[in-house]
Amino acid sequence: MVEIDFNGLKLKNPVLAASGTFGYGIEYSDFVNLNDLGGFIVKGTTIDNREGNDYPRMTETASGMLNAVGLQNKGIDYFIENIYPKIKDYKTNILVNVSGSQIEDYVKVAEKVNELKAIPGIELNISCPNVKEGGMAFGTNCESAANVVKAVRKVYKKHLMVKLSPNVTDITTIAKVVEYEGANSVSLVNTFMGMAIDVKTRKPKLSTITGGLSGPAIKPIAVCLVWKVSNAVKIPVCGLGGIMSANDAIEFLLAGASAIQVGTANFINPKITTEIIEGIDNYCKINSIQKINEFRML
Repeated sequence: MVEIDFNGLKLKNPVLAASGTFGYGIEYSDFVNLNDLGGFIVKGTTIDNREGNDYPRMTETASGMLNAVGLQNKGIDYFIENIYPKIKDYKTNILVNVSGSQIEDYVKVAEKVNELKAIPGIELNISCPNVKEGGMAFGTNCESAANVVKAVRKVYKKHLMVKLSPNVTDITTIAKVVEYEGANSVSLVNTFMGMAIDVKTRKPKLSTITGGLSGPAIKPIAVCLVWKVSNAVKIPVCGLGGIMSANDAIEFLLAGASAIQVGTANFINPKITTEIIEGIDNYCKINSIQKINEFRML
């Protein structure tokens, strides 16, 4: 299997499990040898306990799903005291998805994660609503994206991956801004804004009315955005969005991604990450590929 130097983060293969779909990793340990993964990203973690949004907060759609879970988690201190001891000895890259409602929240969580020796990096979720700016997501505005990345970079000394929102006019401008402010890599795309209505009840299927669309329906757009961003920045790109098979993952690598994340597919097939690793490995052997940059065709 192709090994990757992901801007200082050593990956044994390019396959990671995406935040929000893989719990804390241990939930999948009966199905997957976590040590076989390039890494996994734990669920969105905030400074304090969050109950998340009211139910219903997930619904199936054609070729995908909508979710509005609302970053349900028990906070960073709970993670450190109860989860970290259970996962710290896995021989793979474990990243924490850091989320918040204001810059100070991100900074406090990042400071705490920085002290955890077995966590080599964080994924900064800038798709969160900025409460000080009326609820607009940090990642939809160059200035707010720059401010949160800059603030976190000051306190966080390890690998800083920034997860980009696709709900913008030009994702490459946001990517360039976070690169300038010190991001070591970017991951994209996060979910697209979507909505579903029950025609029988005449009501939205989610309690929040709108939610994040993921799954195969978004893959062609995600591949396109990965291609655009990989040609706009010098830092590596981790591609995600609708990856359901090894061939899907390979598309992202051909478009310029150096690694990929598997998300919604984990709900359907809990063994999918290892199957994708095997599929990429076979592709590399058939095509005599030895380095990740040999994938890139565009």
